[in-house]
Order: sequence, then structure tokens, then C-alpha cells
Amino acid sequence: MLSAASWGGSDFVGGMGSRRAPTLLIVASGHFVSLIVLLSICLGTHLALPGRHDLVFSAAGGFEGALSLALFYRALAMGAMGLTAALTGLLTALVPVIYSIFHDGLPTPLTAAGLAVGLAAIWLITHSPAANGGETRAATPPKALLLGALAGLGFGAQLIMFKLAAGGAILWVTTSARAAGVAAMLLVLLVMPPKAPWRGFWLFGIAAGALDTLGNLLYIQTTRFDRLDVAAMICSLYPAVTILLAALVLREWPTRRQFGGMALALIAVALLSF
Repeated sequence: MLSAASWGGSDFVGGMGSRRAPTLLIVASGHFVSLIVLLSICLGTHLALPGRHDLVFSAAGGFEGALSLALFYRALAMGAMGLTAALTGLLTALVPVIYSIFHDGLPTPLTAAGLAVGLAAIWLITHSPAANGGETRAATPPKALLLGALAGLGFGAQLIMFKLAAGGAILWVTTSARAAGVAAMLLVLLVMPPKAPWRGFWLFGIAAGALDTLGNLLYIQTTRFDRLDVAAMICSLYPAVTILLAALVLREWPTRRQFGGMALALIAVALLSF
């Protein structure tokens, strides 16, 4: 839940910054600064490097996770944000759940119920129908849904790869992921440079990057305690935190659907914690 709170806070800060500066620059600056901090800690404390297996999987997760983020932002820019975000969020949680079932076996009935309730909660929290009574097919470009689905698959794969790298030193694993993420973001910026002026993004980027890094550290630690599907599901409830912060800070109150999703999220956490 602390990981979900950190990720949700990161998205809120990044969203605030996106109103003033290009989103990709906020993400890239956050990745870069957090990489410098992580490297300084690892080298300054002379932490032993983990095995090649852990570094490779963490780097792969960081690289494809950053590319997935770029795809997700591109999908949101096409319109139909509610449906696209809901699809992405659902797949982000569903991919590690399916992997865990094949890898760890079937969960207990209580855990299975918690996973099902969690998926429903993510859908309700992230899917906000348009104000005109719903999103029509014309307002939902197929390309946006495709990119959103690819982003969700990428985010879900990242959660799996972080689990596979969780056997190594957490700080080095996170540093490896962040270094690969910086390389991916530089590639994205070269291919799709923002058209808006390149200023006003550093402070938001640093804050969002710090919270995202903390969320990654907490998630990797969480995967050491229990099944991957349980860890991924609870941590994937982070959109609820973003919405709550928007309500408290910006007075952007959730819809009834989102309130219902948050209630289901609490039920899911209770079921999964047994």
C-alpha cells in the first residue's frame, strides 16, 4: 500500500507539472535525477553488485517500462482518456496475475476473490465516462486503444521483470532499471521531441521521479514477501491515491463510479491480506 501511495503521488505531481511543461520532459528529468541519486548512494556506500540475472531483468523492465509510458501518454493524447486509462490499468494488473497463476499455481479461493475484486476496482477507478453520457465508438480511436493495450502489457511485464530481479540488492536493481529507463526516455525524446518550450519541468520532474523511485523500491521489496499476483494487485491500486490527492488539493471530486471503485479496492486489500 505504501508503494501504491508513492506511485499515486508521483502521478499526481507529474499531472500537475504537465499543466505547465511537456510531460515527457518531466518524466525524463525525474528519471535522470533519481538515477544520479541512486548511483551516488550505491557507489558511496560501496554496495556489492547483484548477479547478472538481476541486473539484466531490472534493466529490461526499466527500458520497456519507459517506452510503455511514452505509448500510454501518446494514447491519452488521442482522446477517450477514460476508456484508454481503464484498459491500460486493467492489463497492468492482469498480466502479472496470469503469470503468477502459471508460475506459482492457483491461489486460494479467498485470494482469487480478492484478485477479482481488485481488477473490478481498477476498472471503476480509472474509467471515467465522458460527460455526454459515455464515450462513443467515434470518440475512441482504435489506435488509442491499441497503444493503451500495448502500454498495459508493457507495464505488466515490467512488474514481472522487477519480481524476477528482486533477488538482488534492491538499490542496485532499482539503479539498473532507472539507467535503462533514462536511455529509453532519451530515445523517445529524440524520436518525438516536445513542441512546447523546454522549461519549467525540473522541480516537478524531481518530485515525481523521487516518488516513483520510492514506489519501485517498495514494490520490489513487496514481491519478496508473497505471491506476485498479490503484490502486483495491491500496488496497482495507485490510481485511487492520485484521485484522492486531486480531490484534497485541487477539489476535483471523484465520480460515484470512482468512489465505488475505491470501496472495492479496500475490500480487495482486506481479502488479499488474509
